[in-house]
Amino acid sequence: MAEFVNTVDAFIDDYFNVNIPDVSITDIIEILIIAYFMYHLLVWVKNSRVWMLIRGVIFIIIFFLVAAIFQMNTILWLGEKLVSVAVTVLIVVFQPELRRALEQIGRRKISTIFSWNMLKSGAKKFDDSTIVGMVTACYEMGAVKTGALIVVENDMQLTEFERTGINLDALVTRQLLINIFEKNTPLHDGAIIVRGDRVVSATCYLPLSDNMAISKDLGTRHRAAVGISEVSDSLTIIVSEETGTVSYAKEGRIVRDVKEDELIAELKRIQNPEPEEESESVEKEGIL
Repeated sequence: MAEFVNTVDAFIDDYFNVNIPDVSITDIIEILIIAYFMYHLLVWVKNSRVWMLIRGVIFIIIFFLVAAIFQMNTILWLGEKLVSVAVTVLIVVFQPELRRALEQIGRRKISTIFSWNMLKSGAKKFDDSTIVGMVTACYEMGAVKTGALIVVENDMQLTEFERTGINLDALVTRQLLINIFEKNTPLHDGAIIVRGDRVVSATCYLPLSDNMAISKDLGTRHRAAVGISEVSDSLTIIVSEETGTVSYAKEGRIVRDVKEDELIAELKRIQNPEPEEESESVEKEGIL
């Protein structure tokens, strides 16, 4: 390997008169190690709430840069005083995420630490059969007024909420969803989390929204659906136990009493990360 690097270096010097620094095997290994850890750091940031917090920090930095440009001395003085405690504040704010990251590193085996698990860009997050199963189950449960709460994970992983429930790792089917939310069964209480084509956890606890604008007609199930949508990019489907109507919560808002086509359209937006010119229609056989 060293001879190959020296040969390339000599070739460039002779024909292009370009001087490049000497690169040793140690330098190449060091670059690969740094690239590996940087990649996994970025993946961890992307799959957690850290990115949302980082955006808030970036906004504050931009705010103080604008204050410096316009010479807002009072704001700059306050900024200088806050810098001394900023590190402590960041550690406190990021404490849950940092703890989970260290726990994940500790649970990994050496063989998996050095394995590259590249994310597939542009791939569908779940199959059309998963959409059909969820939509069919929701409206069948609504017809008999069986309450349900289904959280469909998007780009942000919901690991911290997944851990509050019971692990399942089962393929999403109409029969499975109906059986989970059947009254007086061990798993019917709480929410389920769907990741890809699988139900990863059931009986999960979700954060309740404190939004006072939510209608008083809506109960804890709907408020929990709005709460999880406020802290993640997930889509949560709610089947009302009182009225049998199907609703969904997304980006901190709730859309009530939706039809099958509307729910399918929302699930398709999560299914396909990149918009397509002509979205394939989902077979609605057995839905109506």
